[in-house]
Amino acid sequence: MGEKIIGFHAIEEGLKKASSGSVLYIARGMGGHTQDLERQALLSSKVVVKKIAKVEMDRMVSQADHRGAVLDLVSSAQELGGKVQNLSVKDFCKNLHDDDSALILVLDEITDPQNLGAILRSADQFSVSLVVVPDRRSAHANSTVIKVSSGAAHYVPMAQVTNINREIEYLKSQGFWVYGAAMNGQAVYKTTFPNRTVLVMGNEGKGIGQLTQRLCDHMVSIPMTGHIDSLNVSVATGILLYEVRRQQATK
Repeated sequence: MGEKIIGFHAIEEGLKKASSGSVLYIARGMGGHTQDLERQALLSSKVVVKKIAKVEMDRMVSQADHRGAVLDLVSSAQELGGKVQNLSVKDFCKNLHDDDSALILVLDEITDPQNLGAILRSADQFSVSLVVVPDRRSAHANSTVIKVSSGAAHYVPMAQVTNINREIEYLKSQGFWVYGAAMNGQAVYKTTFPNRTVLVMGNEGKGIGQLTQRLCDHMVSIPMTGHIDSLNVSVATGILLYEVRRQQATK
């Protein structure tokens, strides 16, 4: 029917945004948390609850770890009433007042849905104003991303764009300073972030593309003393977002 969501937290958030005609499937005999989801769904006039055999649910989600519950939304995640939608970067900027601060996260070809989901969870926690992802060679807000984000993907504003470099150039024209994450960048604690900041995170393997790096005003890094050469991109994103927000809170 539409986007199928698994994971208890993701389903709880999905139920809040579900359109009329959505279905919550419950596997018979599971009990526990599935009963809480069923009660939440029954409070909504928009969601129908159907109980099916576990084997049928296994087929429905291709043997994924559903834990006895699947929410089948009548609309895809991109069409929900929440903030999982394709915004325009220009429209976002038009709604900013001259003295408004903003934190924009640009993801340069983050291809792993697990990483994107974890990044969106951090983006929600640190009140990122907008997440920008490219149309091509990038993960998008599918059911895996929504599950990993624990439903945060419903709340984080996103812009899916054709050319991130063009969008970065536009953001710079609107008073944003652009900071790219790279191992050879300046230590993040030595960097001062302005009220309008764009943070660019690169691909899991190759990092930020060369053309995109040239558009960055500064490159920043996270000082490390461990035995491996880098952090997972989702972990690094959370650390950098925290530092930007920490600085902005003290101004």
